[in-house]
Amino acid sequence: MRSDRILLLFLAVFLAISPLRAQPPDDLVLQGNITGAQNNTYVALPFSVPAGTLRLSISFDYTGREQKTALDLGLFDPQRFRGWSGGNKSSFTLSETDATPSYLPGTLPAGTWRLIVGVPNIRASVVSHYTARIHFTRAATQPQSFTATALNSSAGWYRGDLHMHTAHSDGSCLSQSGKKVPCPLFLTAEAAAARGLDFIAITDHNTISQYNDERELQPYFDKLLLIPGREVTTFHGHANVFGVTRFIDFRAGTQDVPDESAWMRQAAQYGAVISLNHPNAPSGEICMGCGWTADPPADMHLVTAIEAINGGISEGPYAGVSFWERQLNAGFHLTGIGGSDNHNAPKPPDEPGSVGSPTTVVYAHELSVPAILDGIRSGRVFVDLTTSRNRLLDVTAHDAAQSAAMGDTLHASSRDTIRFDVHIIGCAGSRAEAIVDGKPDDAMPAQSIGNEEAVLHFSETAGAAHWVRFNVRGADGKLQLLGNPVYLTH
Repeated sequence: MRSDRILLLFLAVFLAISPLRAQPPDDLVLQGNITGAQNNTYVALPFSVPAGTLRLSISFDYTGREQKTALDLGLFDPQRFRGWSGGNKSSFTLSETDATPSYLPGTLPAGTWRLIVGVPNIRASVVSHYTARIHFTRAATQPQSFTATALNSSAGWYRGDLHMHTAHSDGSCLSQSGKKVPCPLFLTAEAAAARGLDFIAITDHNTISQYNDERELQPYFDKLLLIPGREVTTFHGHANVFGVTRFIDFRAGTQDVPDESAWMRQAAQYGAVISLNHPNAPSGEICMGCGWTADPPADMHLVTAIEAINGGISEGPYAGVSFWERQLNAGFHLTGIGGSDNHNAPKPPDEPGSVGSPTTVVYAHELSVPAILDGIRSGRVFVDLTTSRNRLLDVTAHDAAQSAAMGDTLHASSRDTIRFDVHIIGCAGSRAEAIVDGKPDDAMPAQSIGNEEAVLHFSETAGAAHWVRFNVRGADGKLQLLGNPVYLTH
């Protein structure tokens, strides 16, 4: 009797973890046999696509390869041909915006679709068993990606550029004959790889056409993560949206999109990260809609980040740092990031606004779209204005009982001593400065960095709630590294 109970318990556990458990309700599994009598024919496998499907993904497997069986794949929707990959792919995906090469992106109409199995070879006596697994994505609330797996499974600091333009909007470069032409997206990815970046976001203005190119390029750039992005460009400000491939209506000021918060709510519902771009830039005829002039202002609760550094503008009235720090002082925990705003992929790397200049450095648990976006949300981020490949700025705050990293909140008792450990690599001869609520703090004067790797210690007494962050400046006073805050409350 006891052995029966143990057996039942084992079966229950096995069924709970078995990969053979039932598929989600909307998924389909098509199975059947192809026989020798069907050699040199096409077999149609009909299946129904439900209304509201945003993405269709199919994986296909079959037996008999060791007997030289070869099966090809293609796809038709209810109205038209959607692609043919022959025998070169065992899985593919397609959505309104992007598709695996061989297949066409576009609307996914509800109704009867047909997976076509071509049979270029099967021996007369062979029976090949096939399995087609079909998955429907109907609610895109998770970050979208062009790869199913992380490019690097290790936790660490990853370096990238979060603002770039290509031929899909106003990016341009010189053609082979020296003419100014729309710049192919491939060149931006190539420049980023040459710079040693780990991730980029192509953020063409309002369009979503770039995602199909990125779907094609991601398998080739298997050390460079391509994050879906776009620059939502309105008459009263620009903002990057990361992690979403669906259309977002950017027409703020219309009946459908009455203000900036309306499109932001739509993006947030899709699971996007939103960053306001170059918010202090001049606007009007100088730069149409470039500065953040929205009135009424957008709901900052919908915003994740502020582009504190845009291209070569690190300080002065047009830099985004003061706008970002005003939001921090208003109580919003927003991550400061940077972006090159590159419009010319072959721009020399030593020029401001070249690919990777500046670089946003994010601590993430792996190199994947969800992990990088989570890293931005967490605030453990710094901006490297020197385009180095190894510089580091990391901050940990401690009191007697707890610690907090950049982006975290440390709940300190009044009059507690707070110690900040500032870990810096690659900045010997520079100095680190503390910024408290937007201003240098006399209680924590700047310190020189004597070694290539150093941990500097700052301390202050806890008082009113505020935030503290650190910068690194070179011997010439120029900003090199910009850090994010640790938030203090009591």
